[in-house]
Amino acid sequence: MKPTRAGTTENISVSMPAELVSELRSRTGRRGLSGYITEAVRHQLAMDGLAEIVAAHEEVHGALTEHEIETARRELFGDENARDVERGVA
Repeated sequence: MKPTRAGTTENISVSMPAELVSELRSRTGRRGLSGYITEAVRHQLAMDGLAEIVAAHEEVHGALTEHEIETARRELFGDENARDVERGVA
C-alpha cells in the first residue's frame, strides 16, 4: 500500500450489520454515506485521543474530580451545553 497525500482519498471495504447500513443510507442517501462515515471516524479518533489524555493525566495525578470534569465540560461545551451533556442530551 502506497502512502497517500493529504486531501486524497482511498477506497476501503468495511463490513457492518445490514440493518445499520440500511439506517445509514436512509439518513444520508447513497452519496452522503462516505462523508457521514468519515465524520464519525474523525469524531471517534478525537474521543480516543481525549481518553488517552485523561488516562495519562490520571496516571500522574489520580482520578479527575467532579469539579475538574465539570470545568472541562464548561470549557468544551459552554455553560448551557455542559448541563445538557451531563444529562446525555447533547
